[in-house]
Amino acid sequence: MDLRAGLVGLGMMGRNHARVMSSTDGVTFVGAVDPAGDQTGALDKSLIFDSVSELIEQNIDIAIVACPTVAHEIVAIELCDAGIHTLVEKPLAMDIAAAERIAVAFEEADLVGAVGHIERFNPAIRSMRTRIADGELGELFQIATRRIGPFPNRILDVGVVKDLATHDLDLTAWVGGATFKQVSAHTAYKAGRKHEDLVTVTGQLENGVVTNHLVNWLSPMKERLVVATGEQGCFVADTLLADLTFFRNSEAPPAWEGISRFRGVSEGDMIRFAMAKPEPLRTEFEGFIDEVKNRKGEIVSMREGMAAVVAAEAVLESSSSGNSILIGEK
Repeated sequence: MDLRAGLVGLGMMGRNHARVMSSTDGVTFVGAVDPAGDQTGALDKSLIFDSVSELIEQNIDIAIVACPTVAHEIVAIELCDAGIHTLVEKPLAMDIAAAERIAVAFEEADLVGAVGHIERFNPAIRSMRTRIADGELGELFQIATRRIGPFPNRILDVGVVKDLATHDLDLTAWVGGATFKQVSAHTAYKAGRKHEDLVTVTGQLENGVVTNHLVNWLSPMKERLVVATGEQGCFVADTLLADLTFFRNSEAPPAWEGISRFRGVSEGDMIRFAMAKPEPLRTEFEGFIDEVKNRKGEIVSMREGMAAVVAAEAVLESSSSGNSILIGEK
């Protein structure tokens, strides 16, 4: 029997979810609700409902929450109270307390609760993580990310830290194999908006891996890069193209001793990996469905989603206080 699926939120991300939900085998897309209605005409009018409660009345089994972050808690709890397995888009909530209330509610109800950290399902990031875990990089030293581009007019309720940097905070902890221990950050407000539109973060994971993250809404070009450096070289993932490249340290010493001392390591082979490139959003949704049906799916748990909120709050606290923040003390 198909799972009956509902959607809360018909912004850009919500419309993409609707497309994936309505074209997935084993799922019947019942419809969506958005306070602003379906402004782009993405769905048939018969699929638009006036409230979350009306959507619940359609006997849905699963739901995706893709409304503004400020409404995540109230919507997620209403769905939880109705016994509906739910995937909430990142960030899980506006703050740590709300994230914990959501996570606890789904745990106590024994429902599947997931968070939409889509970068974990990017083929390049998945391949990078597997290769690092398999020892291809040797000891992992550093993970650096760059996520820049123009301002998305759809985002009004949070700044660049919670909207974009949460991607990098989550994928860095996931790829690096440990949660954040400490962060230090600087933000800027350059476009006259209420929330920050630029952040630079340096951090360290609990296992000693050093991280840094540059994120902004101020660049005229869009870039999404993740660089993992270790004793054997470095992996570079372009998540826009889902490309992964390995730059290997050379095993042959350079003939010119001065260059060797200057460079520290020598340049070796460059390998660009061929890989299948399924759509990350579809892979994420299929993992959620598998978890609902069999409890064997790959999802980002609400506790993991909460960890990203904790790290983001620490970034904002560091920026406002001028101090480095030990996350374990929060």
